[in-house]
Amino acid sequence: MNVDSVERGLVIDHIEAGRSMEIYKVLGLDKLDCCVAIIKNARSGKTGRKDIMKIEDRIDLDLDALGFIDPNITVNIIDGGKIVEKKRLKLPAAVTDIIHCTNPRCITSVEQELPHVFQLVDAERGLYRCKYCDQVFDRKKKV
Repeated sequence: MNVDSVERGLVIDHIEAGRSMEIYKVLGLDKLDCCVAIIKNARSGKTGRKDIMKIEDRIDLDLDALGFIDPNITVNIIDGGKIVEKKRLKLPAAVTDIIHCTNPRCITSVEQELPHVFQLVDAERGLYRCKYCDQVFDRKKKV
């Protein structure tokens, strides 16, 4: 398979195999007017398989959302067909409105305009806790 290189834009690399469509949805890439290429199950020397996304435009990405979905992602900023900056992600200390609290007694169930804020409580296991009711969320589940 041959996918052209990006002249100016972004390449999101090292996505866990099968999670690129989740990222596409969370980042709202369907609303873009530029070309977006998704390569699923590409061969990887490190992990065996990975997904890659190529965006033919420089857009603002929610790096916290990307880091929450997969902290091993690398974002390459491309200009003139070359990588001009490389961003390595990590688990964010807190996420807002990326996941929603499932506790029916949580204030966010009643006060729907409140943001859903989760704070990292265990980086090793990837556990986040709701700011309002202490409901625990395992980030390894699908968003």
